[in-house]
Amino acid sequence: MHDEDAVDRDPFEFSQPLRELAETNIEQARAAYAQFVGAMTQATDLWLNAMPQNDLTAGLRVVEGQVVRFGKQNVEAALNLASDLAKATSLQEVLDLQTTYAQTQLHVFRYQAHELARLVAESGRRRL
Repeated sequence: MHDEDAVDRDPFEFSQPLRELAETNIEQARAAYAQFVGAMTQATDLWLNAMPQNDLTAGLRVVEGQVVRFGKQNVEAALNLASDLAKATSLQEVLDLQTTYAQTQLHVFRYQAHELARLVAESGRRRL
């Protein structure tokens, strides 16, 4: 049996049911990550609250808050990429999405590293 539609179809194209499954999995990953971050933040807050309140713990809170924000941004960007990849209709679109993501995240990571270094240095100056 010869299926003409299969011959005309891009070999890298995903079927609609597979796309829908991917989207469902991505949404489940988003929910699981949100729960994880909530638990991690709660545990870190408990730990910081158990420590004596001083400039060091205040600095740790600032750094911890920024690390959590950056982590959320990075995971959200990765999940958005996964969602976009699930919707891609060609290999070229997949490559374009991955290239744009990699270029953007390189700039984001550079900024985040600079910002965290600044916050840690600032926190260290407060202790002195």
